[in-house]
Amino acid sequence: MIRLLRELVQKGLAKQVPATGLGVFRILVGLVILQEVFYLLYFRHLIFDRIPFVDQASPVVDLFLSLWAIVATCIVLGFYYRLAAVANYLLWLVFVGFTPMWLDFDGGFDQMLTGISFFLMFLPAERGLSLDNLRYKLKYSFLTKHYQPNTSVSVLCYLLPVAVVMGFLYLDAGIHKLSAEFWRNGMGSWLPPTHPYYMSPLNMRWLMENQWLERVIGYSLICFQFLFLPLMWFRWARVPLLLIGVSFHVGIILSLNIYQFGFGMLAPYALLVPFSWWKVLRLKMATLTVYYDGLCPLCNRTVIILSHFDLLGAISFKDLQTYAKYCRALDAVPPAELLTDLYAVDMQGNLFSGVDTYTRILSAMVYPAPVAWFIRLPGIYQIAKATYRRIADNRTRLVCDVSCAAPPQSPEDDCWAKLYIHYSGSQRRQATRIAKLLVLIILLQLNSTLQFGVFFRLNKGHARTELGQVLEGASNSILFLSHTFLGITPHALYMHDHFVGYNHLLAIAYRDKDGQEHFLPFVNEEGRIVAPNWGRVQCWWANIAVTPHIKRQRLNKALMQVTAFWGNKVGLDVGNTVFLLKMKEVRVPMDWEPNLRDYNIRQAWRNIGTVKWDDVGHVVVETPGINLEAL
Repeated sequence: MIRLLRELVQKGLAKQVPATGLGVFRILVGLVILQEVFYLLYFRHLIFDRIPFVDQASPVVDLFLSLWAIVATCIVLGFYYRLAAVANYLLWLVFVGFTPMWLDFDGGFDQMLTGISFFLMFLPAERGLSLDNLRYKLKYSFLTKHYQPNTSVSVLCYLLPVAVVMGFLYLDAGIHKLSAEFWRNGMGSWLPPTHPYYMSPLNMRWLMENQWLERVIGYSLICFQFLFLPLMWFRWARVPLLLIGVSFHVGIILSLNIYQFGFGMLAPYALLVPFSWWKVLRLKMATLTVYYDGLCPLCNRTVIILSHFDLLGAISFKDLQTYAKYCRALDAVPPAELLTDLYAVDMQGNLFSGVDTYTRILSAMVYPAPVAWFIRLPGIYQIAKATYRRIADNRTRLVCDVSCAAPPQSPEDDCWAKLYIHYSGSQRRQATRIAKLLVLIILLQLNSTLQFGVFFRLNKGHARTELGQVLEGASNSILFLSHTFLGITPHALYMHDHFVGYNHLLAIAYRDKDGQEHFLPFVNEEGRIVAPNWGRVQCWWANIAVTPHIKRQRLNKALMQVTAFWGNKVGLDVGNTVFLLKMKEVRVPMDWEPNLRDYNIRQAWRNIGTVKWDDVGHVVVETPGINLEAL
């Protein structure tokens, strides 16, 4: 098996493709991580404090979250990318493994992002759309000899992350879905949005009331998850897989309140976009030609920076020493002034210089056009013009010293490059290492899928023999390691064993000074969990605190956390407020029913108890006459 994989991997290593899609993938993953860090910062007292705002977590948590935000920003920008990728992976391990994010506040996609973060450490994603490329250009360029870093990667950089992160995940989830009754009935995409704790604020009634369309979507989703891994290796199948997969995950974003999961699953689809699609974004012909002094180091650096951010290829940069004689528009400029400014000529032959050249460049690039509009504002334009003139007229003082005229060090002479070449070995050796790693990942995934997707389901969750119990223990130990370090985990999300019997909702309200009753901004009058509690907090409340089989200890702790956090947020004196615990009943059938979403929303609440804080800072939950654990 390793020999076959090595041959396939070696062919993949030999095939080089543009790195643009890999750069887009890096940016999307970085943005998903960045928004999740901001989410954790907002809810840090709810998630990390033992008692929100009372018994607070260590300030180191805030420090590490701030560091994580910087790391995620570096990943988005591709700035010192390798260092940022390693730091990001370690931060995922620390926060997911050693904080309440491990169990209580699992976002549903932490393991997937752990797996992606593992791959990011080894993927050369800085070769596309990154500031690292700009650093290399500035470091190794010499006057008119502009260095061009490598912008191509092995095709395996696209295929392997998709296969391991997405393909294995889909296959595992599909196997689990076969044991779920409502998924077998084709109602897998219909049932969760009818449950108020999971539905989004968008009313998708037009879709949910179409029984046959819902069945088509439900069965199509299962088929898609089984077919994704075997079909993704064929070029003709990638665009259909891309369009179908993106449609499914956009549907998750719109219909459920776990948008972070939806966006996290969308990011890897950038790797399935055909390479030709990225080329379409570049213009066939430059719309602006810019002339500069090719012997001026400052001018060369300016051109390198501007050309790096010209993603559409809208600017053609030419040095005056070579190309001035071919441009008639420059004939009107006195020779003594030619080398004192940047000149630009548009497609109509209009000539621009100085600050006007920069505004035209920014407008031609399209996406930074608002900056050009800002520079043209009265007052701003005059300041920009004076600043430009001062720099341009004194640029000889900014040339630095004679060392700038010497050719820079070759990239191959860099110590890190030498170490990589030394230890990476030949292409065949690299292929062998990758093949062995793939075999290990396949075995770890099989352990997870077979143990929990097949045997666990067949045996109703328990090993029946002594040998089976020993094997189950060994399997669990292996799964713990793969779950922690590679994100390989059972993907039994939104299954029947979670929804069966989930026909009660809890909410928390309070009375103001005038006796008016208000719901905390957590679960509203409809029973929906409201923004910004979507995602990780929603998963905690709907999957851990309130479930078909409530555990009183967990519920009491959750009520303490919610009242302390949101009570402080809305300005209540939490210690002297009596919170009302409300409950309403909903229906969770395993097959289609008309108007179920509206029915569940319309059900009335009833007060079943109170939540209050005693003098020593403990929460007291009283539900007279109701045993919540027996619901």
